[in-house]
Amino acid sequence: MTRIAIALLLVATVAACSSSDDTKDRASSTSSTTTEPVETATTAPAGPKADLSNELSGGDGVFIATADPDVIGKAGYVEREYAAEGTATDYKEQGERTKDGRWTFEPDHHAHYRTRVLVRAPKKASDFDGTVIEEWLNVSGGVDAEPEWTNGYEEIERSGAVWVGVSAQRIGVEGGPVAVSVSGVPGADAAGKGLKKIDPARYGSLEQPGDGFSFDIMTQVARALRGGAGLDGLQPKRVIAAGESQSAFALVSYYNGVQPLVHAFDGFFIHSRGGSGIPLVAPGKYADIAGSLGGTATIFRTDVDTPVMDIQTETDATSVIGSYAARQDDSKTFRLWEVAGTAHADTRLVGSSSKYIHCGVPINDGPMHIVMKAALHALVTWLDTGKAPRTAPRLDVTAGTTGPTQNRDADGIALGGIRTPPVDVPVSALSGATAPNPSTICLLLGSDKPFTPQRIAQLYPSRADYRQRFDKAVDATIKAGFALPADRAALLAFAKPDQVPA
Repeated sequence: MTRIAIALLLVATVAACSSSDDTKDRASSTSSTTTEPVETATTAPAGPKADLSNELSGGDGVFIATADPDVIGKAGYVEREYAAEGTATDYKEQGERTKDGRWTFEPDHHAHYRTRVLVRAPKKASDFDGTVIEEWLNVSGGVDAEPEWTNGYEEIERSGAVWVGVSAQRIGVEGGPVAVSVSGVPGADAAGKGLKKIDPARYGSLEQPGDGFSFDIMTQVARALRGGAGLDGLQPKRVIAAGESQSAFALVSYYNGVQPLVHAFDGFFIHSRGGSGIPLVAPGKYADIAGSLGGTATIFRTDVDTPVMDIQTETDATSVIGSYAARQDDSKTFRLWEVAGTAHADTRLVGSSSKYIHCGVPINDGPMHIVMKAALHALVTWLDTGKAPRTAPRLDVTAGTTGPTQNRDADGIALGGIRTPPVDVPVSALSGATAPNPSTICLLLGSDKPFTPQRIAQLYPSRADYRQRFDKAVDATIKAGFALPADRAALLAFAKPDQVPA
């Protein structure tokens, strides 16, 4: 088994991005008790399914970029890898993209594909909760990476969900231009090669005809999974599309243009989207992620009944990612959670590679993954019961002619948004702001700047006081629904009592 411990999974560009939208959306911080029926994709129109009958084997084993190569099987999970094969369509757009997301896509060309699908499932069928999470693997680092698994595997495993990673895009299979690179990281030489060249004995038969076909590949895999293919007899109740960063950009376009045609997914889990959706491209071409940043700002269309859970970091709102331009009100099918003190990528995602990355300040070490797990749990509950997730407070952002600005307190900590204990009981300033080093990856890693001993002494008269306040903040975050009780110990571990005088 080959797992490279790199997390080059970020949207990559240093292009400027500004918004002409000066509207400041606000949301109440009260909890939602609304129960609404939600659409089920089990009655979706029939269409072609991916053939998942051929299990991949041989070569050097499974290849995936991951921050933690040792998490599989700790909670009774097994991993299998399949070739997904079929004939896919790409799409053409009718008319211009509009901010309301009500786009019209039509099938266009057809092409054969044979790509990789990675399945992680409970060993015991009785442990399966009926949820399949289909992640659009992220390729910004030039290899397939699994950010949603990396962020949320504890919740996936303890709930009994199945996780499926799809090599949807061309670069992951065929190789191609690398958007984000970090020199000196072990395994970085694989970036841009593609699975076929990395391990021809295992992946040499794969074929990805272009990123325009990625949308239908995701659809056809979802249809196959819904019928139990690749799941060793498990029968799903719901299939969720998930993706982070570049993959989230892609799922914005999927939701607005493809989901109304195929209704393949029961819900969407969107993590760190930008202001626009990824453009469609011609056969044989790669997605233009840089072009996405300058595209039409768009919300998720409101005339589709499929629930969307959208989680955004502080970096995403006001940096080059530009999600502030696409803010929308919560509704019966949409929830937006913006999290203060978090970065587009952080030490959880970068993992052991963090020691090779020098941004001029420490990399953000915030609990975004804790909030992510609560959001995922809330989405599954929404689909299962109709009870919508909590409505969250928005980050306190001021729009301007040169782009939005995150408002901060005197310590440099973001105002507004979902609050977590290390943000409200700080000994350092967690931030999603750009680091001093202007490299592409450092634009997205935020920071964690320790307070001076003098400032810490001003805030906390004693270590016991700090500990008491931190513990209280943990309980408040869980009560508010932005962390799960099962993650209480993990949230408590963000405390740094040693930095406070006894």
